[in-house]
Amino acid sequence: MFTSTHLLKQRRFLPLFVTQLLNAFNDNLYKTTMVLFVVYAVYNSPDTETIFSGVASFVFILPFFLLSAIAGQLADMRDKAAIIRAVKAAEIAIMTVGAFGLFLAWRGIAVDVFAIPLLMLALFAMGVHSTFFGPIKYAILPQHLEKDEVLAGTGLVEAGTYLAIMAGTILAGFLAQRVEIAALAVMGFAIIGYFTSRHVPPAPPMGELPEKVDFNPFTSSYRLVRDVSHNREVFFAILAISFFWTIGSVLFIQFPPLAKNVLFADPAVASLFLVFFSIGVAIGSVAVNLLLKGRVSARYSPVSVLAMGAMVVVFYFVCRAWNAMVIDEELMGISAFLSYPLAWAVLSSLLLIAIFGGMFVVPLYAFLTTKVPANQASRAVAANNIVNSGAMVMGAVFALGLSAIGIPLAEQLLLSAAMCLVSAWLGLALYRAEQSAPEAAEAAPSAAE
Repeated sequence: MFTSTHLLKQRRFLPLFVTQLLNAFNDNLYKTTMVLFVVYAVYNSPDTETIFSGVASFVFILPFFLLSAIAGQLADMRDKAAIIRAVKAAEIAIMTVGAFGLFLAWRGIAVDVFAIPLLMLALFAMGVHSTFFGPIKYAILPQHLEKDEVLAGTGLVEAGTYLAIMAGTILAGFLAQRVEIAALAVMGFAIIGYFTSRHVPPAPPMGELPEKVDFNPFTSSYRLVRDVSHNREVFFAILAISFFWTIGSVLFIQFPPLAKNVLFADPAVASLFLVFFSIGVAIGSVAVNLLLKGRVSARYSPVSVLAMGAMVVVFYFVCRAWNAMVIDEELMGISAFLSYPLAWAVLSSLLLIAIFGGMFVVPLYAFLTTKVPANQASRAVAANNIVNSGAMVMGAVFALGLSAIGIPLAEQLLLSAAMCLVSAWLGLALYRAEQSAPEAAEAAPSAAE
């Protein structure tokens, strides 16, 4: 079964899907509202705006680096559904803090000394929340789905995540100037997410369990990555995913300042860019599952990321042309933006970047849960999150460094495109490892028959 829609009728999948959907929606609603409000309403300098966007990314990513190993161990040793419910209950408290920070910023009360630090505290706590939820949303799938449904389920979770990001981004674009409403919304969706999580079926530990949890974030992280790296397929999948998200972190940091200072767009248009990006990843997630017919494979990953890099180059030239074409540097809304002929070239190139990106990365996540024993799936995803977070931090530092030495935002896109070449090489290395794996060799004669 390589289509996804039948899973949406199954209780073994639907509550998890909806919980993850609400999680991604609320997470993105809060983060995007916060960043857009600060970029557009608090600061008035491209460098300061880029630094704030980068710091916000770092604050959110840091818990993944420090706590993913502990999260993976706990997920393999406890009922995953019970952990989901605990995490979603914590989200209610976290969003209460974030809502208070948004309210203070809206009222202009101690913005720099209290409101923004409070917003960052809630963002860090949401990073912790997502660190413990992340390993489960993929690792639980092999427990609830058949083997030939795992890739479809992974693609559907990924597509749903980005559609939720799209919805949260759209709403954030409208609420960036009405943050008092955003404050109430993030609390409300956190409560709804908790109630949907209560319907996720039990997912008890499987197989032999480790003796105890190593709560030292450094030794547990080292051992986890070391143990997982012995599997060549999983090792190359983690490297390819991590480098992909290095590129992604650079692009996401660049988006809000680029929208404001290169394309002269207001927050609603900046949200529209992220909407098209989210739609594209969702399309790519489903498309690659159809191409692979449910088989977990990196066959299309190298060519997909090369196509993504080519579209980043196209996006660069479109931005350059836009900057030369627009004379009035007044920030424009969606209707004014769409009145320019090049607007659809901007949106189309973003859409294609995301489609090819989704086609590249979705099958790689399925490697993490299908190429390891069932009792190690959460730890494999956690190991991926550790390496991912380190790579994304490096991407954020890289983006900040480019801005610090004065490289214009548009030119930074070309470096992101060049980084796609490394992702293509890693994708090819993974496909070769896949072809040489014992199970692939055993499947070859039957395929020939």
